[in-house]
Amino acid sequence: MTDEKKELSDSEKHEEALERLRQLREKLFSKDISTARLAGFHLSWMQEDGLAILKEALFGNYSKTTKKAAAYGLRSMRGRMKKLGAEVLEQGREHSDKVTREACAKGLAIMKGQIPKRSGPGQGKRKICGIAGRRRSRPRSAPRK
Repeated sequence: MTDEKKELSDSEKHEEALERLRQLREKLFSKDISTARLAGFHLSWMQEDGLAILKEALFGNYSKTTKKAAAYGLRSMRGRMKKLGAEVLEQGREHSDKVTREACAKGLAIMKGQIPKRSGPGQGKRKICGIAGRRRSRPRSAPRK
């Protein structure tokens, strides 16, 4: 039995890696938050190349979705890159863009095990209210005439 797998040369491997980075970068800039977060997570495994792309997305003039996905990728970094990802998030806390500051603050809080308070509409417990003026005068099991 022989393996018919084609051995890739170094230049072919390099080309494939560049293509993969280009695809992930494109997905990071997606308007769909799920797609963007997944790309951010995959970029977190790409060492320095992933860090550079995530940093560009976080500090660049991009959408809120892209910045949040970049912060997600930075906080998902592991190993020796985790410290570098945290440093980038720390730098983002002093950024002039409000969305960047908020995404970085939330990312750092999650990394430290704190859960930040959510802001915006829908705060607090919601009370379930019945519909006023809609009372049944007869039991449900009574047949209609």
